[in-house]
Amino acid sequence: MADTTSNFQGIKTWSPDDRPREKLMSKGQLALSDAELLAILIGSGSSKESAVELSRRILLSVNGSLDELGKLSLADLMKFHGMGEAKSVTVLAALEFARRRRVQESPAKDKIVSSRDAYERFLQVMGDIAHEEFWAIYLNRANKILSMKKVGEGGTSATIVDPKKIFQGALESKACSVVVGHNHPSGNLQPSSQDKQLTSRLVQAGKVMDCPLTDHIIVTNSAYFSFADEGVLHSE
Repeated sequence: MADTTSNFQGIKTWSPDDRPREKLMSKGQLALSDAELLAILIGSGSSKESAVELSRRILLSVNGSLDELGKLSLADLMKFHGMGEAKSVTVLAALEFARRRRVQESPAKDKIVSSRDAYERFLQVMGDIAHEEFWAIYLNRANKILSMKKVGEGGTSATIVDPKKIFQGALESKACSVVVGHNHPSGNLQPSSQDKQLTSRLVQAGKVMDCPLTDHIIVTNSAYFSFADEGVLHSE
């Protein structure tokens, strides 16, 4: 009879220096790889692979990008063999803590004087989400923020936005100008033809309402595109 015993050896059989928890305690968290840190959150693997190997498989699915890992949903994580509901919830909770820490380390400014200011404000509400959202920031004459509202939401590659809703918010806030922004979950910073058409409509509507659109920001986790900075904020 053939030997069917698995050759798989769990983390407990490893040298203490190679076990993620023991390695963290003896060498500090900076000594651990992304996969080892994730393995600590996951806690255990399966009968066929260790928690570290499972973590490597998950990270491989997002090409090692922690930004992309942060966009995975509960259902996405549970698709991996060995990832039950409890493990997946633990990982999502840790990722949310990381997102909130990033927000706290970049305190929101109450004034928008550059495209970078607008991007940082939009990033706080649209970072790490896997679908498109469209937000508006309403400003007074001194460029201080009066309010900020979500004015549209869509799928992974498109958002439906009603210009009337944007400028209704401007009236309610008694705004003197407005900056809009939406995210591209794909990471592509280039505006689509629809983005350009919508921007032109908003510029024109802002002129009619005497509440100019001063910028349109396309947001990704690592960079942004400013219609104003690129000189393409116009109406046709």
